[in-house]
Amino acid sequence: MTSAPTKPIDVPPFQLQTLIGQFNARCAQALGSEIYVGCTNGELIRFALQADDPNTLEAYSIISRQSVPNDKPVDEIVLLPSISRALVLSDHQIHFYTLPALDAVAPHIMKPIRHVITFAVDQNHLKRPAPPLSSSASPEPIDLCIIKRTNIAMYGLSRDRLFYQKEVPLPNGAVLARRSGQFLCIADKQQYGVIDLANASLTPLMPVSQVFDEPFAGTPGICVTGDNPAEFLILSWNGASTIGIFVTGQGDPVRGTLEWPAHPRAVVFDYPYLATLLPNRTVEIHSIETQSIVQVVPAPSDDTEPRVALVAALSGYLVPSTQKSEKMRKVSVPLVR
Repeated sequence: MTSAPTKPIDVPPFQLQTLIGQFNARCAQALGSEIYVGCTNGELIRFALQADDPNTLEAYSIISRQSVPNDKPVDEIVLLPSISRALVLSDHQIHFYTLPALDAVAPHIMKPIRHVITFAVDQNHLKRPAPPLSSSASPEPIDLCIIKRTNIAMYGLSRDRLFYQKEVPLPNGAVLARRSGQFLCIADKQQYGVIDLANASLTPLMPVSQVFDEPFAGTPGICVTGDNPAEFLILSWNGASTIGIFVTGQGDPVRGTLEWPAHPRAVVFDYPYLATLLPNRTVEIHSIETQSIVQVVPAPSDDTEPRVALVAALSGYLVPSTQKSEKMRKVSVPLVR
């Protein structure tokens, strides 16, 4: 079950294209001409876009592969291009790697962070580009929140240093968190909330499921939809459909609401569009400005494409295209003397 675009646009904003073959992938991220994949067996695989034959289309191929300590499944990869580092969450530990080589940072330089339930890097810092090669200035540190069982540990991270900032109590814990500036939107198994990190104050929001007399099989959904001021989208199941509510860092509702016929498995934001993956493997694209559906990517016809997650590559990545030569043609350009 899915919806249909109410006002479909002539050129859909997204297209589906296979970049790499099948792996036991659990998570992935992309940056420029590199794709990083974390697997269920603990492998980290680095792909790069290469042109081995000038007569064939460029394709992503494996450059390197290694395993995280203990060979545990890789749960999440977060790329920090501004400081050339990657964060890898596995077995409740965050490990540090370099970009683009994906070499492990030596433990005596940066020890892994342990007892991690989930974590959130400031969205504003995630979008910082890599510095130019000619730059000698030190990039600004990255701010991140580490959610543990009963508290939030706040850190700053530079290329070669991880430094502790402060701790904020969180008695009920959290299973999901997203950060924008001084505000952290969290979800435990029952409730959403937004925390003002500067004042260590929590504003309760709505429940993850509004049906209290039966178990909820879905998971919370949060994404950052604004950074100045901070704005978040949260998803709540009402028994018949899931609604999406936009809230500010103070917890006030803004914009309109969204609705899905089933509870999304994942939601990501790529301005001005929101993409959600539904249980039937369709992907719905909404406009954040009008809250209307503008595109539906249908489910695959077989099980060869499981579609278990959506990931937003905030700094962009390269996609080889068979259309590039077709789109190039000679045109007349009038010149003014």
